[in-house]
Amino acid sequence: MSRTAPDSRTATMTRKTAETEITVRLALDSSVYDAPHTGHGFFDHMLDALARHSRLSLSVTATGDLHIEPHHLIEDTGITLGQALSQALGDRKGIERYGSAFVPMDETLAHAVVDLSGRAHLAFEPEALDVWGDAGGMTHYHLREFLRGFCNHGGVTLHVRLLAGREAHHVIEAVIKAVARALRDAVAVTSAEMPSTKGSL
Repeated sequence: MSRTAPDSRTATMTRKTAETEITVRLALDSSVYDAPHTGHGFFDHMLDALARHSRLSLSVTATGDLHIEPHHLIEDTGITLGQALSQALGDRKGIERYGSAFVPMDETLAHAVVDLSGRAHLAFEPEALDVWGDAGGMTHYHLREFLRGFCNHGGVTLHVRLLAGREAHHVIEAVIKAVARALRDAVAVTSAEMPSTKGSL
């Protein structure tokens, strides 16, 4: 793993293992979109949705052992994205910290609540529900691993609820968009203060 120092809330992170090689570039105060390239069409679509709905500048270039299945690629991208977010946030001073969003997609309704607390936790309600099928080989379990990696390495507390919906494509997409819109609010700089009674995050 390599990293660059944050500059105006930006970060570039690279993760290389025997299974994957991933580079994530992230800028929190820009919304210049760069089409992701992971070799997995639906996952690229979700990363594009994440960038557009969070209004963050996100570039993801990745290769992985897709001949086995997409698990490693999706999980490791979440890990690398979390590392990039943590690096770009720096000491997190002045950020709004919290964000919440409901997103409907036809019959599906997802709710995401994020806290950029520096503490990692994922509560993922769709895991306990009967979600049907997959989307291009990506299931809601792959989504869980993406978000788990993101939370664990980004210092993010995230609660995801599925209020309606069972079809995998709509569930995954609504969740990603809800997370993105919650994240957009949470990373915003809204004061000069540390958003914690402890004085640090």
